[in-house]
Amino acid sequence: MNTTFISIAIGTAAGLLDILPMILQKQEKSAIISAFLQYFFVSIIIVNINLFGLPWWLQGGLIALAMALPVVVIVAEKDKKAVPIICGTAVVLGTLISLAGQVLL
Repeated sequence: MNTTFISIAIGTAAGLLDILPMILQKQEKSAIISAFLQYFFVSIIIVNINLFGLPWWLQGGLIALAMALPVVVIVAEKDKKAVPIICGTAVVLGTLISLAGQVLL
């Protein structure tokens, strides 16, 4: 299959996986849309990048965490308890995105 199509499919799945708890908690629409877009585009980047010869399972978590840091900075002002949740989710989802990319490509 086409790498672009696969990365879009993975991104859609990762975005939906991330926003499901947010929808159940009835969070703001803007936060839900932002989270979906974050993982949609992070997936495209993770699937299509090779960082310094790092193993695939490490790349995904690092890239997702790095790309989540701007959100963490903004959220930390209002809710410090959310910071480890956002960071942990980024590492786990980033690693799962890498795994999906490895399996499907």
